[in-house]
Amino acid sequence: MTMTMVLLLLLKVSIAALIFSIGMGSTFSDVSWLWRRPGLLLRSLLGMYVLVPVVAFVLVWLLPLEPTVKAALLILAVSAGAPLLPKKLGPVHSDQYVFSLVVTSSLLAIIWVPVWIHWLARHFGVPLDVPASAIAITIAHSFLLPLVAGMLVRAIWPTLAIALSDKLIALGGLVLMLDGVLLLILHWRVLQQVGAAGFGALLLMLLLALLIGHLLGGPGAGERTSLAVACATRHIGVAILVATSFPGTQTTVLVAAYVVASSLVSVPYLQLRKKAAVAEAPPG
Repeated sequence: MTMTMVLLLLLKVSIAALIFSIGMGSTFSDVSWLWRRPGLLLRSLLGMYVLVPVVAFVLVWLLPLEPTVKAALLILAVSAGAPLLPKKLGPVHSDQYVFSLVVTSSLLAIIWVPVWIHWLARHFGVPLDVPASAIAITIAHSFLLPLVAGMLVRAIWPTLAIALSDKLIALGGLVLMLDGVLLLILHWRVLQQVGAAGFGALLLMLLLALLIGHLLGGPGAGERTSLAVACATRHIGVAILVATSFPGTQTTVLVAAYVVASSLVSVPYLQLRKKAAVAEAPPG
C-alpha cells in the first residue's frame, strides 16, 4: 500500500471519527433543531445545494479551464456536508444549528450525490464504474453508522460522551488537517497541475459560496457565520468518494488544492467575524 493510499484511508477514518464524536455530543433535539425552523432550513439547503453548484457551473462555463479542473470544481460543488464545521467555527457559531446542519446536509448527500455523479458523467461523456445505489449505500454507511453509534454512546453513557465529544472533535480535526498537509507535501506538484487559473477559480468559487451563506444565514450572527462557512466548506470524504467514482479526476489534486484554498478563504472570514462579535458584545 502506497503512502498516498494510507493517507487517503486515514482521511476517511478521521472523518468517520469526527461524525462519531458529533453523534456523542448530540441529542435528537439537537439533530432536529433545524427541521423545526423551515425558513432557515430552506435557506440553508438553497445555499449549499443549489446556489453554490450554480456558481460552479457558471465558472466552468465562463472560464477557460482544463476538463479535469472543471470536473473537480463541480465535484466540490456537490460535496456539501461538513463534519469539520464545529471545529472550524470555534466560538463564533450556533451549536444546535451547526449540529443539525451537518446531519441534515449529510443525510441529503445520500440521495443528492449519486444523482449528481450520474449527471456529471453524462455531461462529460465518461462511463461510471459504480452504480448509483452502491454510491448511496457507501455514503449512508460512512455517515449513518458512526453517527448512530455516537448517539447510542451518548444515550448509554451521557456523562462520558459529553466529556469526550469536544476533545475527539478537536483531535479528529487536527488529524484531518495534518493528513491534508501531508498529502499536499507528498504531491506538491499538484498545484502546478491545477494551474493558476484553476486554483483562482477554486478560490473564487469558495469566496462566492462564503458570500451566499453569509447573506442567507441572517439575521442571527451565529447562524449567518455558520451557514457562510458551511457553504464554503466541502465534505472531503464525499469529494473523495465522488472523485474515485468519476474517471479522470485525480483525488490528491482535488484534496490538496481544496485544503489550501479553504484555509485562505475561511480563516480571514472567521477572524473578521470574531472581531465583530467582540465589538458588538455588551461591556461586562
